[in-house]
Amino acid sequence: MARAKQFDEDTVLLKAMKLFWEQGYERTSMQDLVEQMGVHKRSMYDTFGDKHSLYVRALNRYQEVIAKRMAEEMHGARSTKEAIRALFEMVIYPETGFPAGCLMVNTAVELATIDADARAFVTEGWAHSEIVIRGLIEAGQRSDELDPSLNAEELASYFNNALAGLRVMVKTVEDKEKLVRIVDTTLSLLK
Repeated sequence: MARAKQFDEDTVLLKAMKLFWEQGYERTSMQDLVEQMGVHKRSMYDTFGDKHSLYVRALNRYQEVIAKRMAEEMHGARSTKEAIRALFEMVIYPETGFPAGCLMVNTAVELATIDADARAFVTEGWAHSEIVIRGLIEAGQRSDELDPSLNAEELASYFNNALAGLRVMVKTVEDKEKLVRIVDTTLSLLK
């Protein structure tokens, strides 16, 4: 007779996600995961499969967490410029309990060139981010907040690249005011 799970899948998946985010895929051992998640190794394998399968599920959970936070941050914005600024500032000021930086950027650097699942995750993540930014720019152009002559597609690509760079910088730059000035300079293209 099979035993019932003694843990909440989402709770332990979030723990695994944070550990992969902090340490990377290669540096995270199965023992690290067992200890961090607080589950028995057999239960972990039965529920999530091998380390790679767990990592893929953690990446998908990360995307859900970030998409929700992006939506929340943009929802409170009173203008297009404020919404775009909110996307950048959520990188500078991470949600409590989450590591600095970005699991997607970490995955791009560590695994995207050697792992098809990682590459697909990163490619989809960049595309989603760029679509969101482009949508904001186009909405600002329709409302006459932004210059309609701006090339929304190129500007969205540029901002997406700047956002990725900021996600790297927050891992080592402790001066939040400096990071905000970088955002100010980036967003000055919208004036």
